[in-house]
Amino acid sequence: MIGITEIENAAERIAGHVVRTPTVPSPGLSTLLGVPVTAKLELLQRTGSFKVRGATAKLLSLSGAERTAGVVAVSGGNHGIALAVMAAALDVKATVVMPRSAPARSFEIVREAGASVRLTDDMDGAFSLVTRLRDEGLTLVHPFDDPVVIAGQGTVGLEFAEDAGELTDVLVSVGGGGLVAGVAAALRARRPGLRIWGVETEGAESMSRALAAGGPVPVPLSSIVSTLSAPSVSQLTYDQVSALVPEVLVVPDREAVRGSLELADHAKVWAEPASGCLLPAARQVLERVGEGARLGMVVCGGNTTTGDVMAWSERFGLR
Repeated sequence: MIGITEIENAAERIAGHVVRTPTVPSPGLSTLLGVPVTAKLELLQRTGSFKVRGATAKLLSLSGAERTAGVVAVSGGNHGIALAVMAAALDVKATVVMPRSAPARSFEIVREAGASVRLTDDMDGAFSLVTRLRDEGLTLVHPFDDPVVIAGQGTVGLEFAEDAGELTDVLVSVGGGGLVAGVAAALRARRPGLRIWGVETEGAESMSRALAAGGPVPVPLSSIVSTLSAPSVSQLTYDQVSALVPEVLVVPDREAVRGSLELADHAKVWAEPASGCLLPAARQVLERVGEGARLGMVVCGGNTTTGDVMAWSERFGLR
C-alpha cells in the first residue's frame, strides 16, 4: 500500500517542477448543486492535468542507465503529454504510444514536445505495444501501475487536505486508478472522516467492474473519454481503491459532456469530460448523503478543444 510517507516524499521530490494548483470555493457550483463546493483546479497544472505529478516523480527517480535507455509510456492523452513535456525538460528521450481515438490535439502537443509518437488502432493495442517496447529495452513509465507514479498523484490529495475548508465528500475521476488511489491515501491519512467517491464513465468501467469481480478484469472500451479509458486497472490500484474508496460511481458519456458545459457556465473553467463526469456523480452523492454535505472535486484536467466539446454536444443533443 502506498501511504502518506511515500506521498510526502513525492511532494518533496517534485517541488519546483509542478504547480501547487488553486483550491477554491466555487460559488457557481455551490449554487448549481445547492451545497458548498470546493474545487481543486488541476486543469491549471503544468501540461493541463494532474498527470505531470506522477510522470515527474517517476522521471526524477530513474537511474542513469534508465534515463539513457529512454522512456516509453502508453496514454489516452494526458499522461503522454505530461511525460513528453517533462522528459524534454529533464533531457530524457521519450516515446509515447497512443490509440488513434485519443484527442488530435494530444498528438500535436506530444510531438511538439519532441517525443516520438506511436499510434495503434485501440487502447488494448497501445498497451500491447508499450509492453513490447519495454521488453526491447525502453524504461516504462506506466500511467498508473507504479507506486512512484501513484505517490506523485497523491500529492493532489495532500494539497487538497491542507488547503480546503471543511468537507464531507470528495469526488475523484477514475481511469486506471492512479489518481484516486493516491488521493484517497493522502486524504485518509490527513482527513480520515471524509467519504471518497470514484467516478467513471460508461464504457470505461475498469475499476467498478474490478470491485464487483474481486480483482482486475479486462473491460471492453467504448467511452468517448479516452483519458479515462484503461482496458483494466492494475492489482496495485485495485488494492488501494478497494481498501480506501467505498464506491465508484458510473455516469453516461452524455452527462459527462453536459458536466463539462456546466463547469464552463457555472465554475468558469474549461474542463474535459473526465472532469465533467464529476457533476452528475455529485448529484448521485447528494441523493445518498442528504443535507449537510460539503463537496470537494478534483477537476483533473482541461486538455480538450472547443471543437471536441462542440462535436460531442452536437452528438448528444446538448447544443
